[in-house]
Amino acid sequence: MKNELDEHVIAYEGKTIYDFDNEILLNWYPRRIIELTKETDSILELGLGHGFTAHIFSKIYKKYCVLEGSPAVIKNFRKNFSNCELQIIETYFESFKSNEKFDVIVMGFILEHVENPVRILNHFKQFLSPNGKIFIAVPNAEAMNRRLGRYAGFLADMQELSQNDLDLGHKRFYTVDSLKKEMKDTGFSIERIEGIYLKPFTTSQILSLNLDKKVIEGLCEMGINYPELSCGILAEGKIK
Repeated sequence: MKNELDEHVIAYEGKTIYDFDNEILLNWYPRRIIELTKETDSILELGLGHGFTAHIFSKIYKKYCVLEGSPAVIKNFRKNFSNCELQIIETYFESFKSNEKFDVIVMGFILEHVENPVRILNHFKQFLSPNGKIFIAVPNAEAMNRRLGRYAGFLADMQELSQNDLDLGHKRFYTVDSLKKEMKDTGFSIERIEGIYLKPFTTSQILSLNLDKKVIEGLCEMGINYPELSCGILAEGKIK
């Protein structure tokens, strides 16, 4: 039977200009989560995506499990990270069942993909341990580069999805306020909000500058304190 999620696998195969952004974002925010979850034993992550986070987390946590609904994405991950050992459960997020509770649940750039984010947040509360933490990363509609594009007349609406977004299966953007509201409405207290990668210009413009890696690292460090302007938003929550 055809799996509709497989249609988006091409966007995860590493053949677009946005691979530059993905490598920055998807290597940065797992480092932040690791810093904030020291001595954590178990972690559940939703989605394999490009595979960067799974490759990082699998080396850190004693028990690490990933849920993925696309067989094609799983196959692509196994091809790109053949030496990475981890537990992958092939399932739609809404269908996942378990008697286990996890110390950390990670939804990294997931909620923009799903039909009903509130349903997903409510469903996974039952798998979070009483003192556990949930980390949610989402793309920011009001990122600095998008704001500039809007003021310069290149972007009619900051909530507008690009062709790359559609190829990735994105259904929405978030803002700091909309993410906070969604978390609060589903029973999570917000412990922390920070930015992921302060991106001042378009990807092609940044690539043309041939910036030193230290500058990119600096833009990530700066972004921590400017979630409203950063490319992505990272939120830490707990069950109220």
